Amino acid sequence: MAKAQDKIIISCAVTGSVHTPAMSPYLPLTPDDIAQQAIDAAQAGAAILHLHARDPGDGRPTADPAVFDQFVPRIKAATDAVINITTGGSTRMTLEERLAYPLQAQPEMCSLNMGSMNFSIHPAAGKIHEWRYDWEKPYIEGMEDLIFRNTFRDIKRILKLLGEDCGTRFEFECYDVGHLYNLAHFMDEGLVKGPLFIQMIHGILGGIGPDPENLVFMKTTADRLFGDAYRFSVLGAGRHQMSLLTMGAVLGGNVRVGLEDSLYIGKGRLATSCAEQVLKIRRILEELSLEIATPDEARAMLGLKGADAVAF
Repeated sequence: MAKAQDKIIISCAVTGSVHTPAMSPYLPLTPDDIAQQAIDAAQAGAAILHLHARDPGDGRPTADPAVFDQFVPRIKAATDAVINITTGGSTRMTLEERLAYPLQAQPEMCSLNMGSMNFSIHPAAGKIHEWRYDWEKPYIEGMEDLIFRNTFRDIKRILKLLGEDCGTRFEFECYDVGHLYNLAHFMDEGLVKGPLFIQMIHGILGGIGPDPENLVFMKTTADRLFGDAYRFSVLGAGRHQMSLLTMGAVLGGNVRVGLEDSLYIGKGRLATSCAEQVLKIRRILEELSLEIATPDEARAMLGLKGADAVAF
């Protein structure tokens, strides 16, 4: 008899550090915006909320713990969702900046990028004719000459400081097949233990493409490397979001939506909120007779320490 499929965890990445204010009027920028969109996404069915911070004045990415403190405790007070704080920050931040708030907050979960890479959306700059702020155009164009640094030593440091010392578990962000092998290396070294939560990211320039065959390739590679010691989730960037997520769910995976990953709800139509994307993928999954995990079910599936064990 075939094994029954687990309930599906919906993650929502609320704002990120890639898109800029000129790209969508709905991108949450202020602490109030981020808090409200995160709370609405949780009410719509997201079990995990993946959070970055933005400068309240002009919307640029920031690692300032004081800004995070303006919305993270509010989200915790208003929802029972798992709060997942980025350690990726942006390609322009130092590792110390990226770790400043996670080490203060000691959350249940943090994202952890599993390798250095070219990471860019610089072609998008040519499609935007009016910028809201002076920083946006050079920020997007400058990605062409930046490397997203995540060395083995950087990763090892995060695993020690957050994982071992704080009890935080990770959303391991894998943008290519080599990142799965990097993760396997750390598992072989005894620095990570299951159940792993692997976010398979498709469609970012510099990473693996969004072809369905690539998703199957990533999953079969993970099966070979990790056996039963992992769960996976799928992130499809931009227009590939809903179709690739649906395929991932059919293959037994979890899903991630949010305005960090795509600004759209359909062809040529901007999403008005993260909750709109959560509701759409939830409807698709439920139409396929798949069940949605609650935050507490997600905690149990991923072996998290619980919301009462964080420092915010």
